[in-house]
Amino acid sequence: MLRHEGADVVRKGRPWSLPLEDRALLVTAYWRTNLTLRQLAPLFGVSKSAAGLIIDHLGPMFALQPRKRFAKDTLLIVDGTLVPTRDHAVAEQSKNYRYSTNNQVVIDANTRLVVVVGRPLPGNRNDCKAWEESGAKAAVGRTLTIADGGYPGTGLVMPHRRRKGEDLPDWKNVHNTSHKRVRARVEHVFARMKTWKILRNCRLNGDGVHHAMLGIARMHNLTLAG
Repeated sequence: MLRHEGADVVRKGRPWSLPLEDRALLVTAYWRTNLTLRQLAPLFGVSKSAAGLIIDHLGPMFALQPRKRFAKDTLLIVDGTLVPTRDHAVAEQSKNYRYSTNNQVVIDANTRLVVVVGRPLPGNRNDCKAWEESGAKAAVGRTLTIADGGYPGTGLVMPHRRRKGEDLPDWKNVHNTSHKRVRARVEHVFARMKTWKILRNCRLNGDGVHHAMLGIARMHNLTLAG
């Protein structure tokens, strides 16, 4: 797929020291293990600078393309996840007491495939604002989307809230239980994505964390699709 998308096009200047297959493996190994470039480069027989160039060049080409159309009966789930990030220019201290970015991820409730990944925002940004500012809302459009209680005023389907001194009627409790079971699927997706260790402590600067999120989302989808 990378070759079809132009990742191996001959360009001016010095040719790559590794074939495309090995370069793709280097990028995915970096995301999976979060080794430093000094540790990773000798495993592929290249210099530290060459490994960095390969990651910068090929990493964005792994990016998941957001789905543009949804069937009428599609049900989506959105939630935000924090990714600890060393680049303080794109991160802020968040509830995990680390400099992190808030990443809005939308999945298909039926297939558990990631369909949209919003642009990372500072980790102190709450989900209801990040939903719109990250571009996830615009990408989803009017497709029915559910979320947890952290998205008030967004028009998303959230669980019923119990007011102080009141008890929820049985039908609302039943609805909340069903809502919780379905929404848990996005948490399962996060658990799978965070087996890629770069999402536990990202050392990449600038758009690096965004490229890693998009690339890992695509790898997650490829794994599910077989």
